[in-house]
Amino acid sequence: MHLHKYEKIWLTFGMASLVIFLLVIGFAAFWKGTHPQSHIETIDPQNVEAHEAFKPENLGLREVADGKYTVNLVASAFNYDFGTDADGKAVKRIRVPKGSTVLFQVTTKDVVHGFQVAGTNVNMMVEPGHVSRLETVMKNAGEFTVVCNEYCGVGHHQMFAIVEVYE
Repeated sequence: MHLHKYEKIWLTFGMASLVIFLLVIGFAAFWKGTHPQSHIETIDPQNVEAHEAFKPENLGLREVADGKYTVNLVASAFNYDFGTDADGKAVKRIRVPKGSTVLFQVTTKDVVHGFQVAGTNVNMMVEPGHVSRLETVMKNAGEFTVVCNEYCGVGHHQMFAIVEVYE
């Protein structure tokens, strides 16, 4: 079988690219230890309240140290559950000071959801049976919308909340 000179060049380029990509992935996975975040901690999706962080009284924003906060929430059926306020109303807005470090801990009871704080580097996939965590510094003041960026059903477009970063 005869291959044209340009076919040989493109085949060589394609094979070399494939080898380079596989070497980079192998280096990241085995030498650097980069693995998917979702396998760090598992949880029973039918009983998320059994986990300390996701008990109803521990949901929402908590200050754990000076300038450090933890946000625990449960994503489910077109809703982000940040707990309730003193009046028993569902919380849909959290407020943190500018420059604070925030650890988001999220799980879900039903299907795969997304958790993205638009305009920041917070973007996680939330899977049933896993706890997703991401720590970030809230550098810019303003209101940031929390959206589900994984299609989760017909009410997907109604799944949102607000993170307010104040001066």
